[in-house]
Amino acid sequence: MAELKLTVERLQIGVFVKLPVKWGEHPFMFTSFKIKSQEQIEVIRNLGLKHVIVVPEKSDKPPLPVNHKVDESPDDKNSEHSKNALWDEKRARIDELKNYRRNLQKVEKEFDRSMAQVRAVMSKLQNRPLNAVEDATTLVNNLAEDLLSGENIVLHLMNDSNEADNFYYHSLNVSILSMMLAKAVGFSERDIKLLGLAGLFHDVGKMKIPDTVLRKQGKLTPQENNLLKMHTKYGVDFLKLSETIPEKVKVIAEQHHEYLDGSGYPKQLKGDQIDRLSQLIAVVNEYDSLCHPRDPKQSRIPFTVIAYLYKQRKKQLNNGDLGVLIRLLGIYPPGSVVQLSSGQIGLVMSVNSERLLFPTVQVYDAAIPRSEAPIIDLEAAGLTIEKALKPGALPEAVFEYLNPRTRISYFFDNNKSL
Repeated sequence: MAELKLTVERLQIGVFVKLPVKWGEHPFMFTSFKIKSQEQIEVIRNLGLKHVIVVPEKSDKPPLPVNHKVDESPDDKNSEHSKNALWDEKRARIDELKNYRRNLQKVEKEFDRSMAQVRAVMSKLQNRPLNAVEDATTLVNNLAEDLLSGENIVLHLMNDSNEADNFYYHSLNVSILSMMLAKAVGFSERDIKLLGLAGLFHDVGKMKIPDTVLRKQGKLTPQENNLLKMHTKYGVDFLKLSETIPEKVKVIAEQHHEYLDGSGYPKQLKGDQIDRLSQLIAVVNEYDSLCHPRDPKQSRIPFTVIAYLYKQRKKQLNNGDLGVLIRLLGIYPPGSVVQLSSGQIGLVMSVNSERLLFPTVQVYDAAIPRSEAPIIDLEAAGLTIEKALKPGALPEAVFEYLNPRTRISYFFDNNKSL
């Protein structure tokens, strides 16, 4: 992308500029931005800059001609006022960002604690099934109570995970998203908790499937595929070890791969033959499984998974649940790499259930250290998302800066982010 070094006298509204100063030495939120007002031009001049970098491809208008006459006596008082106002706004946004980061750290600690509990539950399931079910029920009840205690749910992207723990992350992801979806659909508190428990245990039968099959890259043989499908039966067998596990959880473990058109397994059930809660779990399970397939080379970004499910799987999945899931996650779910209307590239970090078109995005800015990367509320910044990007297509510096997650895991809170 071509860039030009031009004098500040040639700036006008609509020109995209890069300021040749450090982020802390100017009052703007970004070092690169499109000029929106004459006041911004005056502030740039007031910084004492003689030249700036202009990016024509990102500009709405070309720079002013070389011989353009500029007012030699600008209103310094007004310019100073504009600069001070920008500094005040920048400091306020920095404080909000610090609060967001602190809140995110708390959410991540809760997520880590929940993950530790999931690991403990799975390790107890074979030898101490009663204790495993009790611990899982306590975990789900606590999560459900937090979820039900607030109307405004914020879904956050968590840190990357160890590939070896994929089973645990998938179980917790399905549990959380199923409860969120069930709440949004209008299910009872009892059913929400049942779905949370079923989400944790729906794939437990995979504990009897060899790793050589679960992690095989490339196409499975017919024999391997048949063995993998046995995880629904194995799951029910595992859950029968406990006398306290709800019967409905066993049903969901058996039916979470059944599809409305009869193309699923193990019994090729159709329509209402499939338990209603199993239909909901199937939607969430498909979403998370497509984001993180057995073969990592087949993984899709959240944006394309949402589009794929909506366009290609509507005959197989409950359309009502699918539509609500899309509304919950937004068009660009957390974990999506996006290009903004400003031309900047960012990583969606959080979505607010009441403001899906304006997620919270971590933005790439080479002038700002990665540890202090700006995380912005698109509505407050007056920006929109133009399109999703494939992480693998990012320039190396942008990829390392944003650190797109290979395993996209979610956790929620009831606080308003940013």
